[in-house]
Amino acid sequence: MSEKIAVLGAGSWGSILANLLDENGNDVSLWSYNPDQVNELNQHHTNTAYIKDFTYSETLVAYSDMKQALDGATTVLFVVPTKAVRSVAQQAKAALADLNTKPALIHASKGIEQGTYKRISEILAEEIPADLRSSITVLSGPSHAEDVAKRDITLVTAASADLSAAEHVQKLFMNRYFRVYTNSDVIGVEIAAALKNIIALGTGALNGLGYGDNAKAALMTRGLAEISRLGASFGANPLTFIGLAGVGDIIVTGTSKNSRNYRAGDELGRGQSLDEVIDTMGMVIEGVATTKSAYELSKQRGVEMPITEAIYQVLYEGKDIRQAISDLMMREGRSEF
Repeated sequence: MSEKIAVLGAGSWGSILANLLDENGNDVSLWSYNPDQVNELNQHHTNTAYIKDFTYSETLVAYSDMKQALDGATTVLFVVPTKAVRSVAQQAKAALADLNTKPALIHASKGIEQGTYKRISEILAEEIPADLRSSITVLSGPSHAEDVAKRDITLVTAASADLSAAEHVQKLFMNRYFRVYTNSDVIGVEIAAALKNIIALGTGALNGLGYGDNAKAALMTRGLAEISRLGASFGANPLTFIGLAGVGDIIVTGTSKNSRNYRAGDELGRGQSLDEVIDTMGMVIEGVATTKSAYELSKQRGVEMPITEAIYQVLYEGKDIRQAISDLMMREGRSEF
């Protein structure tokens, strides 16, 4: 059955997911804060600042007015940077209050809010009260927008405390190249989604420094171990971290040049400063802010996260990156499990 779906956020991932939902037969509106981007999408069906050489569906309509985008929507998908989630949710709340609708909410953002340490679903629940929306589901997994644009095979997970909501999302997105599994562990999926960006910064830095596959595999494996420890401290299911949202997303984000976190780490490894990398990228590098949040959370909760701490020291304390690697390698020997 076709649905009216509003997608909030027209970056690479938001716009490609909107196009996928349109392809699946839904009536999709795409919101962006940028009127020029909206004009480009509507007039030329392109989004060249984010996805080059891709033509979007002519039935996908973009809006810069939030209320117009949300009008009639039975489902709302948030795909905005973590630092913008709260403000966009506040705009959505005001519009939904006027529209007298109660849509299901989905988000495909990956991060933890700085200062509050809130997960994305927690921010949405705080800003959009239950009388203005129904369920909240997170969509996550190993998925680069560039590959989905090429209709490459992609598998993700839809996690919600309400299984029927996760199954609803599963049906909305599933097609011949995009497969969705369901999961009830929202905490684990969101923590895995956020913290894998830290590990991608690290593997990128190793690449920039000239290290090989052994080093990257080691970092991803031990990085996953410490992500699992932090997740378990919040009550997450350990099995989530060996699933699509955990190991799957670490592999794709920690090895691919399509990953902005990997590319940012690579430039750091080649000697650029963090400010230079941020300026060059021109897009949000979620792993930088997430490193700070995860480091502070690890100290607050007494969870050992040596890789996260080392990356924090490089990013925020100016520690030499080679010294950070040496210090990690020379830690006291211990049992793996």
